[in-house]
Amino acid sequence: MTQEIRRTTVVGAGYMGGGIAQSLAIAGFDVTIADVDASAAERAYARLIAEAHEFEDQGLYKPGSAALCEANIRWATSIEEAVADADFIEEAVFERVDIKKAVLERISRAARPDAIIGTNTSTIPVHVLVPAVAGPERFLTVHFSNPAPFIPGVELVAGEATRPEVIATVKDILQRCGRQGAQVADTPGMVLNRLQYVLLKEACSIVEEGIATPEDVDTIVRTTFGFRLGFFGPFAIADQAGLDVYANCFTTFEDAFGERLATPAVLTDAVSANRLGIKNGRGLTGDFDDDTKAALIAYRNRAYSRMLDLVQEMGPAPAGTKATVSVD
Repeated sequence: MTQEIRRTTVVGAGYMGGGIAQSLAIAGFDVTIADVDASAAERAYARLIAEAHEFEDQGLYKPGSAALCEANIRWATSIEEAVADADFIEEAVFERVDIKKAVLERISRAARPDAIIGTNTSTIPVHVLVPAVAGPERFLTVHFSNPAPFIPGVELVAGEATRPEVIATVKDILQRCGRQGAQVADTPGMVLNRLQYVLLKEACSIVEEGIATPEDVDTIVRTTFGFRLGFFGPFAIADQAGLDVYANCFTTFEDAFGERLATPAVLTDAVSANRLGIKNGRGLTGDFDDDTKAALIAYRNRAYSRMLDLVQEMGPAPAGTKATVSVD
């Protein structure tokens, strides 16, 4: 079951919150934005409307999107005014526990008891913020990524008290916005940033060890495995390469780096169970008959070819003046 959602509010109308507000408005929701004070909310509203027109002129938004933003977004003079009649409220303020708690306290005091409250935290566990919320059964993490208008994935984290219908309602909101919600466990960093930060940490180690420059690391990531990630996650990629191949490669890593890069039990168990991936039709992401395998390979080849065309069409990203990274 889902609740009917018509009126939404975004508290924190910076670039993250503003992008969320635009996404909701373009999906047809009524949206109220609020910020630290009325003047900040008014300025944010003017920026959002101007930005929506710019995006539409650049072909980044579909025709009519800017008009939807104008019709569906308004600004409020206070947080209390903004949330008073909202069905769904998204908090998108600065990523600090004390600030988020203070804002969530104000929101939950002023909102209707049945209003759903989401937090756009990127790393803070739900259980850390729950004490600030009156009515924790209607509270959860709804983590959009920057830039919010163009990144389709959204992390969802339920608290111990979050009602199932609240999660279902938020997933419905996201679907109407053209987003994909993935529910994960309540842990610091969740999934997105745990993976992203681990990659950055290992990239920094590679630079610190003198193995490659930051520029060369970035080139390798975006032109090899990163090139695939727009279409497949790591488990799907491993299934295509062969889980036995991955398991064998991990022995090299374990010999060189020790327990830190030992073969994961998930891989060892899969190979022991003769789940080798696409090659034998039994992988970590599912079972594949011959028709499905052929269709997957054809999709992969088309996807990578189209991606290569897009990369060549776009050309290299603007870059700053080359910096020298020194390691003491």
